[in-house]
Amino acid sequence: MKTRQNLTAIITDRKGNVLSIGKNSYVKTHPLQARHAAMMGVPDKIHLHAEIHAITLCKKLDRAYKISVFRYGKNGKPLLAKPCSICQSAIRATGIKIVEHT
Repeated sequence: MKTRQNLTAIITDRKGNVLSIGKNSYVKTHPLQARHAAMMGVPDKIHLHAEIHAITLCKKLDRAYKISVFRYGKNGKPLLAKPCSICQSAIRATGIKIVEHT
């Protein structure tokens, strides 16, 4: 069985104000997730990713400047959280300028 990961994505504006916070889910999905998964050739990857969750929750997407993605292990140490191709596609579509990740 695959280990389930907990990721968090935070979208901020140029001043650093938080516009939205998203978490990944292994039970939920969203049409935006399905659309970008299909575009990337992996239509079965429909479980909601943190980056796409943050995008869908963002009420002021036109002000979105940076998305930061975090993942930490049980020991509290940061783990790699680079956005996958699905999330990179969705982020590019929003016009977000800066992508940070652990």
